[in-house]
Amino acid sequence: MTFHRSIRKHHKVVWQLLMNRDFRHIDTPFYYYDTALLRATLDVICSEIAQYPNFYVHYALKANANPKLLRIIRDAGFGADCVSGGEVQVAIDAGFPGDKVVYAGVGKSDREILTALKHNIFCFNVESIPELQIINQLAAEEGEVARVCLRINPDVEAHTHAHIVTGKAENKFGIALTDMLQVVKMAEDLPNISFQGLHFHIGSQITNMHDYVTLCQRINEIQFQLNKQGIYPSVINVGGGLGVDYHSPEQHPIANFKAYFQVFEQHLHLRPEQSLHFELGRSIVAQCGSLITKVLYVKQTATKQFAIVDAGMTELIRPALYQAKHKIVNLTSHSESLETYDVVGPICESSDVFDKDIQLPITRRGDVLAIRSAGAYGESMASTYNCRSLPKSYTEEDIDLIKF
Repeated sequence: MTFHRSIRKHHKVVWQLLMNRDFRHIDTPFYYYDTALLRATLDVICSEIAQYPNFYVHYALKANANPKLLRIIRDAGFGADCVSGGEVQVAIDAGFPGDKVVYAGVGKSDREILTALKHNIFCFNVESIPELQIINQLAAEEGEVARVCLRINPDVEAHTHAHIVTGKAENKFGIALTDMLQVVKMAEDLPNISFQGLHFHIGSQITNMHDYVTLCQRINEIQFQLNKQGIYPSVINVGGGLGVDYHSPEQHPIANFKAYFQVFEQHLHLRPEQSLHFELGRSIVAQCGSLITKVLYVKQTATKQFAIVDAGMTELIRPALYQAKHKIVNLTSHSESLETYDVVGPICESSDVFDKDIQLPITRRGDVLAIRSAGAYGESMASTYNCRSLPKSYTEEDIDLIKF
């Protein structure tokens, strides 16, 4: 049996066990994490990058900062990619070494910069001239030298949702190509800055590998320009953004990391002494997480049948924010007949809809649904809107200990 077939079999067993649970005495909604799948995903990544000794992966905390998951990812030897001072502190508290932490973001406050300096992080991914100047000033006041990569906006189109495209010229992220040479020379001249290299990130949920080929070609052009000026970056950071299969998570529980890393090996022209860094988030944790929710009511109107559940956009905002699609499974119905439902939440917003016109086994009050592939940007984006409580989370080990 191949590795991926084994993982799919494991996933099927896990869901069979969940379908046999009595959820009547456990509070929903909650997040369920399959940590065996997370570990298997990390093993695949480690196996792939072992072929490329100059490749390094930093986990993007913004995808999910659940402490249980962070410990597993830390123990696999990954670094941390942070986009706030709070994430830097959470990464350090979770045991990620400071010298494996990278910190990006267009609006780093003085307090956040000082937090990162205190922990001697691997580098700041700097997004503007004013930010570079402030980091230099604060580092001087602290008697430190800040390592930086300059985030360059490569003006590369990523074929994904408009809200998660980051590498086009009109986006707020990064330093414009026309300003790059000036800012690199400034970074090299500032006394409390150590210029390390270049950082790029073109978007998220990218499944078209040609987008990464295009990014590689642009980076090659940029490096050629810099080399002509006698500038040789030691670090290239290509960000993350690798997508997952939201439609068939049981068939593709692990993203195609092999093809992803091969793109950069084959198309990016690195010098032997250069290190290549990745910032993967969604592709690491999305498939291991599901939002478990209970049906409150089934409501029939003249044109629609609604399955009204106790989870809403406060627990999983992606469908409302990005029109994202997640596979929805009824864990407790034993009916072989299918009916059409809109699965909606209780929030006082018309956008509080998980999916429309989907086929489910006959669904009744008290049935338990799983909204799949919710491990990324689910729990981390949860809110207390409508004065709701933040969702709890459980792993398979926790579920075994719950007294039903």
